[in-house]
Amino acid sequence: MLSAAWTLGRDRLIQLAKTDVLLLDDWGMAGIDAQTRADLLEIIDDRAANKATIITSQLPIEHWHAWVGDATIADAILDRLMQRNHRFTLTGKSLRQKPKINKQEKHPDPS
Repeated sequence: MLSAAWTLGRDRLIQLAKTDVLLLDDWGMAGIDAQTRADLLEIIDDRAANKATIITSQLPIEHWHAWVGDATIADAILDRLMQRNHRFTLTGKSLRQKPKINKQEKHPDPS
């Protein structure tokens, strides 16, 4: 999304930085390039301590540095994100998985 925002212009990045709640869903699912890293740092820096940012991810926090791909920028982003955060770790079975239906339940005996 940040790459798309860049092609739309700096005004879109400013709008993302100023929105009250920014949701970054599936954080770390795909690699990011240098421009996206810089944009992400700018947005996170502009939002730090003033606006809410919600991040959902299956990537453990200890792998975020490697995902960002630049140690200095990763430190800066994570420093700002971790200043004031609430972390929730979900456990248990995925709610996205469909429950298996017992064959007998699927085709009950008509008698």
